[in-house]
Amino acid sequence: MTSHSHNEDTDMQSEEFILMKVITAFAYYGRHALNHNHRRRRDYMALSEHHKQLIPTYLNKLSRVDQCIETNRIMLREIMKSASVFLDQDPTTIVKEGLSSMQTQGNKKPPVSAMDMDKVRSTLKQFVRDWSKEGESERKVTYDPIIHELNEIYKDTPLDQRGGIRILVPGAGLGRLAFDIAKSGFSCQGNEFSYYMLFASHFVLNRMTKENEYSIYPFIHSFSNIKSDEHQLAPILIPDTLPANLPATVDFSMVAGDFIEVYGSQDINKGAWDVVVTCFFIDTAKNILEYMEVIHKILKPNGIWINIGPLLYHFEDSSNGESSIELSLEQVKIVATKIGFEFKKETMVPTTYTTNPDGMLKYVYESAFWTAVKKN
Repeated sequence: MTSHSHNEDTDMQSEEFILMKVITAFAYYGRHALNHNHRRRRDYMALSEHHKQLIPTYLNKLSRVDQCIETNRIMLREIMKSASVFLDQDPTTIVKEGLSSMQTQGNKKPPVSAMDMDKVRSTLKQFVRDWSKEGESERKVTYDPIIHELNEIYKDTPLDQRGGIRILVPGAGLGRLAFDIAKSGFSCQGNEFSYYMLFASHFVLNRMTKENEYSIYPFIHSFSNIKSDEHQLAPILIPDTLPANLPATVDFSMVAGDFIEVYGSQDINKGAWDVVVTCFFIDTAKNILEYMEVIHKILKPNGIWINIGPLLYHFEDSSNGESSIELSLEQVKIVATKIGFEFKKETMVPTTYTTNPDGMLKYVYESAFWTAVKKN
C-alpha cells in the first residue's frame, strides 16, 4: 500500500468517525438534556422547606422543561434520520451499534463530549437565527445589507437574467443567506464544513414541507440571564418561510467540505465566481491569509468580495494546539489590498449572533462590512 492510499484510508476513517460522533450527539441530546435538568431537580430537593415554599412553581417549570426537551428531540431525531444521505448505512443503526459496543466493553462514560452537546444546542439556536420569525431582527442587520448590495451592483440585470451570476457563500451554516440570495435571482452555492450544520441545513432545505412545521425550545438549556419563565418556555416555530419556489433560472446548491480544500485546490473553481459573500466566516480560519488568497483566486477578474462579520478567531488559544494567525481589522485590509483587492465600500455594523431576544445578556459585535473588487 502506498503512503498516498494509506492517507486516503485514514482520511476516510477520520471522516467516518466524525460523522458517527455527530449522529450520536443528535441521538444523545434528549438523555443528556434531561439528566442536566434533573440536576436542578436534585438541587431544589436539597433546599430547606422554607426555601422551597418561596419558589412553589419551580418544580413545575422543570417539568415543563422536560417536555420542551422531548419536543426538541422530535426534530433532532428527524434530522438524524435524514442524514442517511451522508452515510452508507441507517443512522439509527450506527447509534445502536455504538451504544451496544460501549456496554459490551463496560464503558459507562457518555458516548459524546460536553463540546459535542454544546454544538447540538448551538444548532438549535442557529435555527432561530436563520429560519424563525424571532431571528428576523438579526437577519435584517446582517443578511439584508448583503442582499441590498447585490441588488445595487446588479440593478441593471433583469431578474430572469441573474441566474448566470454565480455567487459563493462559504460558511453557509443552515443555508438561509444562500437561499435568500438565490431567491433574489442569483445562482448561489453554499459551502459548509460542520456536519452539525450540514445535517440540519439538508433537513430544512430538503425535508421540511410547510411553514411553522416544527416547534423548538432553544433557550431552555441555561437558566442564566432569563427575564421571564414564560418567554424562556415559549415555542419558536420553524421555518418561517418554506425554502422552495426559487426562480427557474437559478442554480442553488450546498457543498460539504473545508473551504480551502474544496475551492483552493480545484482548478474548476479558479476564476469561476462572480461574487464571494463571507458572513461571520473569515475568522473561522486557522490562516486568514490563505482564506483571502483563495477568495481572490476563485473570483473572476473584477469579481466582488462582500464581507460582514467580526474577527473572533476560532482557533486562537486552541486547546488542541492548532496553529492560528490572528490579524487586526487594519491588518486584514492591508493584506487584502496587497493580494489584489480594492475596497469600494467600508462601514461598521453593530450585530448580535444567535442571541436570545428576550435574554438579559447580549454580545454585540462591531462587524466589518465591506465591498471589495478583485483588480485585474
